[in-house]
Parts: sequence; C-alpha cells; structure tokens
Amino acid sequence: MKLFGPCYDMALRWARHPQAEKYLASLSFAESVFFPIPPDVMLAPMSLSQPQRAWRFAFITTLASVVGGIAGYSLGFFAFDAWLAPLIEQWGYTHKLDVAIEWFSEYGVWVVFLAGFSPIPYKVFTVSAGFLSMAFFPFLIASTIGRGARFFIVAALMRWGGVVMEAKLRQYIEVLGWAVVLIAVAAYLVLR
Repeated sequence: MKLFGPCYDMALRWARHPQAEKYLASLSFAESVFFPIPPDVMLAPMSLSQPQRAWRFAFITTLASVVGGIAGYSLGFFAFDAWLAPLIEQWGYTHKLDVAIEWFSEYGVWVVFLAGFSPIPYKVFTVSAGFLSMAFFPFLIASTIGRGARFFIVAALMRWGGVVMEAKLRQYIEVLGWAVVLIAVAAYLVLR
C-alpha cells in the first residue's frame, strides 16, 4: 500500500506555498505546546525544495518552537493544577508526566536539551518544566540550543543532499515511512 509517497508529495506542495513560512512557524509553535506532529515534516521538504533558504527555515522553526516552549512552560507554571492535570489524566498521559518528573529530578536542565534535540515529546518537558518551577533562563537556553541544533541539522542535511537526497528519499519513502510506524508501535508496546 502506497501511503507515504502521496503524503511526501503533499508536503512538498505545501513547502512551496506562498504562506509556507507562516505554516511552518505555526506548526513549530503548536508542537511545543500540544500538537503531536513535529515540525521536521515540513522543515525538511521546505529545505529540500528551496535549499538556498534552508537556514532561514531552520531559524523560523527554532524561534517559533522556543516561543511555543515558553507558552508550554507558562501553562505548566500557571495552569497545571486547575486546567492541565485533569486533561493529562483524562488523556492517559499521567505515566509520561511521572517519567518527565523523574528525569527532571535526575538530570535537571539537561533533560530539556535532550527533549529539544531528540524525538522525545518536547511538549511534555516544556509543561513539566513550568509545573516543577524550573529556573526559566536555564530552561530557555537549553531549549534554544537543543531545538536550534536539531532544526539546523535537518536543514543542513536537506541543503547538502539537495536533488540527490530528494531522489533517494522518494525512492525509499514507503520503506522509511513504514519503518518509522513499526518503530513507533514497538516503542509504544515496550514502554507501555
């Protein structure tokens, strides 16, 4: 079943849209607070289709993501008990929050950097940092470095790979897409 090829083509079309930068910024902001889809899915095709603007796209993604992280921190700091705690319990994320709290107590600010750089859900750690009253400036610095490193690496790979990488990606998009789905399902089953 070909599922990822059409999605990839759609992402490339969106990447060329006149409002693509605004969509990228909105997605980056939302992902740092609540949205489950990472901005890499838009950043990569945008950088691939317009390599001369890759650094600009990475900067927009980083800035919007860090601003979203500040919003998530604020939600955790000001609205956790009244508004977020019941939602987290209702959505079944209590275990993820407990893991985040454990990681914060063990690793401190480094967990924010790690969540910002890796595919770990950054939003869980932005809200947790606010809820746990983590010092704001270390949070901001770790978020900026972690998110910036991740997004500039994605943009660099796409810029460097260019047309050759696009052809290879198109050739293996179905295999890569299904591999990611299988890894996600396996990770869910193991961590559950």
